[in-house]
Amino acid sequence: MPGRKRAAVLGHPIGHSRSPQLHRAAYEYLGFDCSYEAIDVEEAAAADFAAAARQDPAWNGLSVTMPLKAAMAAAVDHLDPLAHALGVLNTVTFDHGPGGAVLTGWNTDVLGLVNALRHAGAGDAPRGIVLGAGGTACAAVAAFSRMGCTAVDVYARSHQRGDQAQNTQSRGSAQAANVSKVGAALGITVNLHPWNDAAQACTEADVVICTLPPRGADALADAFNALGAARTGAVLLDAAYDPWPSRIAQAWESAGGTIVPGLEMLLYQAVEQVRLFTGNAFRDEDAVINVMCDAVGLPAR
Repeated sequence: MPGRKRAAVLGHPIGHSRSPQLHRAAYEYLGFDCSYEAIDVEEAAAADFAAAARQDPAWNGLSVTMPLKAAMAAAVDHLDPLAHALGVLNTVTFDHGPGGAVLTGWNTDVLGLVNALRHAGAGDAPRGIVLGAGGTACAAVAAFSRMGCTAVDVYARSHQRGDQAQNTQSRGSAQAANVSKVGAALGITVNLHPWNDAAQACTEADVVICTLPPRGADALADAFNALGAARTGAVLLDAAYDPWPSRIAQAWESAGGTIVPGLEMLLYQAVEQVRLFTGNAFRDEDAVINVMCDAVGLPAR
């Protein structure tokens, strides 16, 4: 394919994204001739964007963030098994041909979570809990499955929401964001619990993944602090990376636990995207990771 390749991250809003820094650093190291930009795309425009992109041979790959993950999953031609199970994607690759490109959707968020937790010292089959029951919680459930867990406890901020999720599963609903449905597809039991039990659960888990919006766990942090638990050896990953450290992360660290910013998840999901986008040009994984770390101010591995 002649000329410079093109890639981008899509979302709305998108101005805060760190993905351009990560991808550009990797492409520069690899000598891969591909631009990478942030493009603001609203959810209603996702299908039209995909249709136009498939006709442009310059497109090499797309990173996809909120609120487009489900809409773009419906706009591609194929989904990898994990994206299919979750009902959402965060990555699109292009296979260009005479009639336009075939688009394949992938989900690298799960490996992003797993590798961030592994780097922080999380072991196999931890006792895991997920805070929140939205779209990112589905990726968290899948991450625990990849780590060898057969069950995971999910704490929804609304007890009614948890009940609704259970009912949704029993009715066989196609709602993609349903954590119980995702668990069933992946063979991991999802136990849904009311939010007011979450603080106590945090004192007993090996690994906690917080999937709430920024500051969404502030009140939980105060309740957790009041319990005075020691968390040495336990890991908390907060998917929201601004502000950092979050109040729940501060509480966890004060209790002796290990904290992982969402930026680590972003790093590792981007590494997998770079692998997909660059193909045979991908090499020296450790060095690629370190130049990406340097681009966003993370410590070298």
